[in-house]
Amino acid sequence: MKKPFAITLDPGSSLANKTGSWRTERPVYVDRLPPCNHQCPAGEDIQGWLYHAESGNYEAAFRHLTRDNPFPAIMGRVCYHTCETACNRAELDSAVGINSVERFLGDEALAKGWAFTTPAQDTGKHVLVVGAGPSGLSAACHLRRMGHAVTVIEAGDKPGGMMRWGIPKYRLPRDMLDAEVARIAAMGVTFRYGEKVTDIAATMAATGAHAAFLAIGAHIAKRAYIPAKDSSHILDAVSLLRSLEGEDRPMLGRRVVVYGGGNTAIDVARTARRLGATDAIIVYRRTREKMPAHDFELEEALEEGVKVKWLSTITGAEGGHLTIEKMVLDADGKPQPTGEFETLDTDSLVLALGQDVDMSLLKGIPGLMTQDGVVMVDPDTMMTGHPGLFAGGDMAPGERNVTVAIGHGKKAARHIDAWLNGQTLAAKPAQPLASFDRLNTWYYADAPKTMRPQLDLARRTSSFDEVQGGLTEATALFEARRCLSCGNCFECDNCYGVCPDNAVIKLGPGNRFTINLDYCKGCGICAAECPCGAIDMVLEES
Repeated sequence: MKKPFAITLDPGSSLANKTGSWRTERPVYVDRLPPCNHQCPAGEDIQGWLYHAESGNYEAAFRHLTRDNPFPAIMGRVCYHTCETACNRAELDSAVGINSVERFLGDEALAKGWAFTTPAQDTGKHVLVVGAGPSGLSAACHLRRMGHAVTVIEAGDKPGGMMRWGIPKYRLPRDMLDAEVARIAAMGVTFRYGEKVTDIAATMAATGAHAAFLAIGAHIAKRAYIPAKDSSHILDAVSLLRSLEGEDRPMLGRRVVVYGGGNTAIDVARTARRLGATDAIIVYRRTREKMPAHDFELEEALEEGVKVKWLSTITGAEGGHLTIEKMVLDADGKPQPTGEFETLDTDSLVLALGQDVDMSLLKGIPGLMTQDGVVMVDPDTMMTGHPGLFAGGDMAPGERNVTVAIGHGKKAARHIDAWLNGQTLAAKPAQPLASFDRLNTWYYADAPKTMRPQLDLARRTSSFDEVQGGLTEATALFEARRCLSCGNCFECDNCYGVCPDNAVIKLGPGNRFTINLDYCKGCGICAAECPCGAIDMVLEES
């Protein structure tokens, strides 16, 4: 959000008292919540950092962005950018390429070596973070900024969690991941790898931790009962994707079938094509409209030659053959068997049916409640039923993706800090949403969205090179300037220019405007003509 407007008037001044008997309403500058900010699971002030980016001050934009999300280079690649689905500009031509600009800022920061500031002094408090995935890393970064000592214990031999073990390299190059984690380590966060925490209470005692944040990813693959002979080659998606981090690539054969309909299933099928499969087929029980995978991921997979058998389920596997039963949706949209079968030849079957979290480290902890494979937490504070023990990411209720996990880590860090200080954070007052109907779109020129370049199709299916390219400085600047600044004054001077009574007073760059009520007659032209809907007309007090 832009810098909020604020002015204090002396109750005895002419500006406060001389309202004019002819006026029934007066204009008031307001700040509304942009829909992109409202939609972001990581809680980014998107409009705020775009404001810096559109002026070409990329370092200021980077620092504003990373107040909330320390991983712009990562998020510019793997976030599903639901902020863009909420963007008001989509009603005008197309949404602002928020994710594209975020990636540009992240890459620019790494190229220029922009570092995070180390806290001036330590608080003397120590927080244990279990898991070096997106949620744990986010919490560690925010807690360290607050001056707390932070130790991150990770069972794997490298950081990143499911960003490393579950997202293929063609979506997230590992040098970008490692560089953004290194920036957090440079703040003084301690990382311990290759250690699995089996008893959280004992580990907290051993490390002298005053609080702990649990951020263990969902690494245990769910299974399905499929009658199969010993000769059938059946793998799980989590193990397959994890094995790609090693030097030896898995042997899947020429015909690969993937069972499932989520983003992981898409990733596995696209990976199979890159490993040499001539046929990569996804078998899914429902229709495309019901598929949980994101549509753009599916489109990219189809471009790469992945095929999908809709309304189908696997009922048996023997040797190199799968038995597929056709399904039909009932009146409630649920798939029902039809009794019609077909045979599908395959060299490998990969199950991508979801993952579970290993909860064994929580045994014996009083006050904890689990439900449907997650730890129940206070949604406002992320604290479990045990004081000082917080949880987020895959371990907590909510959608399982990187952006949500980062938001969990930030929220938990703020409440851990408050808890360590014997305080409780008050909830922020709700802001009215800046809706499209408040905008004057005549002010904004047509400016179609800048599309990011993509790797050519031949290389996409023969290598793990990054598929999606980034913006240049020129196109990133153009894209940032497409922001409409919904609900917040950006000092366009429109109100100043249209006021028939010269009642609008400019307060100088960055300070916006105020109204001289000695001259304002409440005509409302300024509010009607404000491009971004940042002026309300309010009733005069009687």
